[in-house]
Amino acid sequence: MRVRNEAEPEPVPERHPAAAPVDDNAQSTETTVLQQMGGVAGFVHSTIPVVVFVTANAFLPLPVAVGVAVATGLALCIVRLVRGERLVSAVGSLLGVAVAAGIVAWTGSARDFFVIGIWASLAGFVVTFGSVLARRPLTGVIWNALHGGTHAWRSDRGVRVAHDVATLTAASVFASRFVIQQWLYLADSTGGLGVARVVMGTPLTVLAALVVVWSFRRSTGRLIPRAPRPGTSPRDERSGRARA
Repeated sequence: MRVRNEAEPEPVPERHPAAAPVDDNAQSTETTVLQQMGGVAGFVHSTIPVVVFVTANAFLPLPVAVGVAVATGLALCIVRLVRGERLVSAVGSLLGVAVAAGIVAWTGSARDFFVIGIWASLAGFVVTFGSVLARRPLTGVIWNALHGGTHAWRSDRGVRVAHDVATLTAASVFASRFVIQQWLYLADSTGGLGVARVVMGTPLTVLAALVVVWSFRRSTGRLIPRAPRPGTSPRDERSGRARA
């Protein structure tokens, strides 16, 4: 029997790469998509200035309605910052209202309050649908970038189909918004544009976001191995998944 010299260092246990725990960011990314977009509350807050503008425009002169909408957007921005929400989301919503109000002040037409959102929807459709035609659905590109950009996600048929579905869902939302709101814009229906903005805003955005979260989770489950639970070996984990 070999006697270890006390001066020799303690042997370091060998670590196997397969047993390394998965990065916490990889596990939580798909559950924070809505939060990064401002959350459901952020979507609701973005529609309040629209409702205020349409309502004020029905009873007040256009310049006053524009001022009320901007003041509402500023108040909401302050409230969101006080509540600790992300600066980009809060200020971004205020900037959108301010730019829309500036266009209305320049053109003198109330319907132009919605023109940025209408053409942004068209741009969103072109980007999302074009990425599917190019066989690089946008949600898959984003998922891969958020997880280090090293995964062969396009080689996994289940993952690729999931991202095709998610990206096409987003493209459908953008397309429906553009078609309906552009039709209302040409009809000079400011009230109809306000209703369409609210109805097709938060509900459709949340629906699309949920499909994106599903595609993210499917990608993570298929491409990123789970770390074994304490007290179990990787073989036990594999056998447990096989039984399931």
